[in-house]
Amino acid sequence: MQQKTQRIISIALVALMCMTLAVIKWRSQEMPAQHITYPAFLEKLTSGEIAEVNLTTSQTLTAKDTEGHSLTFDNPRMDNFKHMLLLSGASVTENTGDAVGYAVLLAAVLLGAFYLKKKNRQSERGFIGSIGHAKESTVPSIKFDDVAANEEALESLRDLLSFIQSPEHYNRFGARIPRGVMLYGMPGTGKTLMARALAGEAGVPFFAVNGADFVEMYVGVGASRIRSLFKQARKAGNAVIFIDEIDAIGKKRDNRSDEREQTLNALLSEMSGFRDQDGIVVLAATNRIDTLDEALLRAGRFDRHIEVPLPGLEERVKILTVHAQNKPMAKDVSLKDLASQTALFSGAKLESVLNEAAILAAKRNAESIETEDVNRAMDHMLFGMDRHGIASIEREREITAAHEAGHALLTAILLPESNIKKVSIVPTGKGAAGYSMAIAPERMFHQKQELLHHIAVALGGREAEALLLGSERVSTGASNDIEKATSLAMRMVNEWGMLPQSDDVYLFSQSQKDQAAQQWLKLGQNLAASVLSRYAAAWEDITAMLLSLESIGNHEVQACIANNDISA
Repeated sequence: MQQKTQRIISIALVALMCMTLAVIKWRSQEMPAQHITYPAFLEKLTSGEIAEVNLTTSQTLTAKDTEGHSLTFDNPRMDNFKHMLLLSGASVTENTGDAVGYAVLLAAVLLGAFYLKKKNRQSERGFIGSIGHAKESTVPSIKFDDVAANEEALESLRDLLSFIQSPEHYNRFGARIPRGVMLYGMPGTGKTLMARALAGEAGVPFFAVNGADFVEMYVGVGASRIRSLFKQARKAGNAVIFIDEIDAIGKKRDNRSDEREQTLNALLSEMSGFRDQDGIVVLAATNRIDTLDEALLRAGRFDRHIEVPLPGLEERVKILTVHAQNKPMAKDVSLKDLASQTALFSGAKLESVLNEAAILAAKRNAESIETEDVNRAMDHMLFGMDRHGIASIEREREITAAHEAGHALLTAILLPESNIKKVSIVPTGKGAAGYSMAIAPERMFHQKQELLHHIAVALGGREAEALLLGSERVSTGASNDIEKATSLAMRMVNEWGMLPQSDDVYLFSQSQKDQAAQQWLKLGQNLAASVLSRYAAAWEDITAMLLSLESIGNHEVQACIANNDISA
C-alpha cells in the first residue's frame, strides 16, 4: 500500500511539473510585443480597436487589438475599469496569477521531487551503513554448545563450518557445499539462534537482516539493498548472511512486476552468482516453507532444507537448564517435571515460563524461585492470571465444578497414562470459568480407540452438566470443548482415514465424511455419558472437593475414584 502511494505521488509530481512548464511556455508566448501609454489605450478602446483585455493584479495589463497585435499598458487600478471595458464591447478575461507564481509552483514541485529522492537515497545509505556497522562489530559469542536442542539440525550446520573456514579444501575434491540453507519450523524454535551460533563457531561476521527490510517505498530499492548486502559480505571475506522471515520477499510469484518480485529476482541472481571459492553461507528462516517460490528452493540456491521442530522431552530439559543458569532456582524445583508438562512448547515459550516464574518470585521478595512460582507461571501462560476478584454466582460455581469434574474423571478413567496436573474453578484472564489441565505422554502415533477417548473427554464437561441439570438446561461453557472434539473427529476421517466401522474404507464425498465424523462424536458422547453414570459417586466427590478447595490435582482425583471403587 505504501509503495502504491509513493508511486502515485511521484506520478502526480511529474504531471504537475509538466503542466507548470507548459503554462509558463504558453504565457511566455503571449508576452506583448508593444507597450503603449494608457491614454493611447483609451483612444484605441474608444475607437473600437481593442478586441480583448486580460485583467490581472500586476502593474501592466495585456490586450489584443482587432488585428491580433499584443499590447501592454499601465494598470489604472480603477474600480469601474472592467465596466468601462465591457461597455466598449471588448472581451474581458481575468487572471490573478502571473509568471512568478508559476515559477514558484515549479520550484515547489522540483523541491518536492528532490526531497523524496534524497530521502530514498538516505534510506538506502542507512541500510547499507547498518550492514557496514555489522561488519565492523565483533563476531557473535554464541556457540553450538549454547543451543540446547535440535541436535539433528545442528549436525547439518556443522557440515557447513569447515566450508566457511576453508572452502578451498572442498574445491580440491570437486565438492559443492550448499550455498543456501533454509531453516523452517514453528516460531520460537531457535532458527535465528542457530544461524548466529554458526557464525560464532566459525569466527566470521554475521550479517542479520529481515525480509521486510528489502520491501520499502520505491521499486528497485529492495534489489539495490540485496546487492549491497552481498557486496558487503564479500568484502568481509568469509561470512554468514542470515535473512529472517524470507517469505516477505520470497513468496511464489504471481506475474506482477512489483517491488517484491524485483527484490526476489535480485536475490536469485546473487545466489546464482556465488563463486565457488567464496566462503559465504546464506541462511534463511521461514515458518511457511510451502509458500516460497520454487526458483528460490532449487539446487544451487537454497537447496538444503533443515527442519527445526519443536523440542522433545530431553531437549526441553536442556533448554530449561540453559535458561535457569542465571536464575536463583530453589533446590526443590525439578526442571525435568516442568519439561514433562510443556509438550509442544517452543524454546522461546520455555524461556517465557521461567521468566514469568522469576517475576512472580521477585514480586514476593523471595530469595529463590520456588516450585509454586513455576506452577503459577505455567497457569498464567496457558490460561491467564486467576481472577479471584470476580464475584461468581453460587449456581454458576456448581455448574463449573460439575463441568470440570467431568473432564477430570473421564481423563483419569479413559486416559490413565495422562497426568492430571490441575483442575480449577477459578476464573482466568482468558475468559474461562475454570479449566482442567492434563499432561499426555508424547507419542508419534495415536490409535483409533485412544482418539475416541479424547473425544469423550472433551465432551465430558457437557455430559456432566446434563447429568447435573438435565439436557434442557446445559450452559454455554462447552463451546471450546465441542470445537476441539469436532476438529479431532474431522481429522480422524479426513486425514487418517479412521471410520467408526471396523472395516475402514476410503470416503470420497464430503457428505460421507461429515456423516462419519458425526458418528465419532456420537460415540464419544455416549462413552462419556456411560462413564459418568458408572462413576457418578466419584464425580460427585470431585465436584464437592472443587467447590470447597477451588483447585485440586491428580492425587485428589485419584483418591475420589479409589474411595468409590465400583468393583468392590
